[in-house]
Amino acid sequence: MEQIIVRHGGYRKLKTFQLARLCYDVTVRFCERYIPRGSRTRDQMVQAARSGVQNIAEGSEASGTSKKTELKLTSVARASLEELRLDYEDFLRQRHLPQWPADDPHRQSLVCRRCSTADEVADWVRETRDNALRAGQDYPEISANAALILVEVSCALLDRQLSSLARRFENEGGFTERLYRVRTERRKGGGGEKG
Repeated sequence: MEQIIVRHGGYRKLKTFQLARLCYDVTVRFCERYIPRGSRTRDQMVQAARSGVQNIAEGSEASGTSKKTELKLTSVARASLEELRLDYEDFLRQRHLPQWPADDPHRQSLVCRRCSTADEVADWVRETRDNALRAGQDYPEISANAALILVEVSCALLDRQLSSLARRFENEGGFTERLYRVRTERRKGGGGEKG
């Protein structure tokens, strides 16, 4: 028999959660190093990164009784990370630093590294700085682009997750539909309710 409350949670195993949390950790370190203390931008960047993580977790936990809430909160996470993406782009633009194009070899190098901690990203930034491909390439440029790459990958994965959640909701419905199916099955099986 179909369960009324389906398995839910498990967000720690989601790649989107893991990568969003890495973006949050990297953003905290980036802001400590490059954005002045007390700056509104600093607070907003950290909050946008945090919102990405927290909304993925909250949506996953809510999914047992509300697929609609899961979709909504996952979408909020995606929007928060988009806000963070713009902040990193602004950081580069305002300092006249290049934003690496999609075919820049550094991008693939970082993605292939599959960093899981901010320390691993910092190691990659140092190695990249030590092996700079062009003169003048320095820590702020490399750090901001590294963070931007991680955020872009997170956004792409969240787009896929949202599409999957939407398809599942469309095909299977949510809590209300599940409750109706379970009650209908129970009545058909002779376990109907009295009154």
